[in-house]
Amino acid sequence: MILKLKRTPGIYLVGFMGSGKSTIGRLLAERIGWHFVDLDAEIEAAEETSILRIFETRGEADFRRLEREKLRHHVRAVECGRPAVLALGGGAIAQPENYALIENNGVAIWLDCPFETVRRRVEPASHRPLARDAVSFAQLYETRRESYARADYRIPIESDDPAVAVEATLRLPLFK
Repeated sequence: MILKLKRTPGIYLVGFMGSGKSTIGRLLAERIGWHFVDLDAEIEAAEETSILRIFETRGEADFRRLEREKLRHHVRAVECGRPAVLALGGGAIAQPENYALIENNGVAIWLDCPFETVRRRVEPASHRPLARDAVSFAQLYETRRESYARADYRIPIESDDPAVAVEATLRLPLFK
């Protein structure tokens, strides 16, 4: 395992909504014996409401504040040596404060999922506030790619089978 990951044992899965971060993260954490955190699910549990409802009633800025606080909490645990795989929300790494939190506290892995695949996966979901308008959704996908590209590693998502992505992740040099 690379020194950076030994020093701060955090793996941060980043990528667009619908790329499989939660599913792949849960499976990866299980395989390596680490704790798993789904940041969006934690926010919903703590706030006792959905992310959609937070966006509708309090706005995106308040959601981003909550996201940053939860991320900061988990980064502290990673800094203290608690190994964790964290599935970040689709826009988390696009926030400069969040990127600064994770860049020196583990390894970021981009799950690079083709647009048509995320569109197919997200289209039936009505709980995603940033996916409601097709044109804005496509623009957001393109805009965020630059932020995702800052990740330490990139895993192309070429299958709907999450085990394929988990195996590709485990072949990264960071696990050697």
